[in-house]
Amino acid sequence: MKTEHVVKILANGKIHFIYSDQMSEAMKKAGVLSIFRASHVEPNKDGKWVADMSPVKGPKLGPFSTREKALCAEVQWLEKKYLGRRN
Repeated sequence: MKTEHVVKILANGKIHFIYSDQMSEAMKKAGVLSIFRASHVEPNKDGKWVADMSPVKGPKLGPFSTREKALCAEVQWLEKKYLGRRN
């Protein structure tokens, strides 16, 4: 299975990407790996799902009817707004 990953390389040499086991193994080979949470996907009091992007100074997305929809919105927002994906 082919998986696409968005990677952002900063001028200071830091590399940002959305965590996956596959990418983690590849990036360990590039140097020190530091992992941090960029968002939180949690249910609200109504049982709907919200993606809180505040750890990367972003908005709250949702609410969504399913966790899967919230996770998709989270990844799309991170790729576009945090990693700078153009399409």
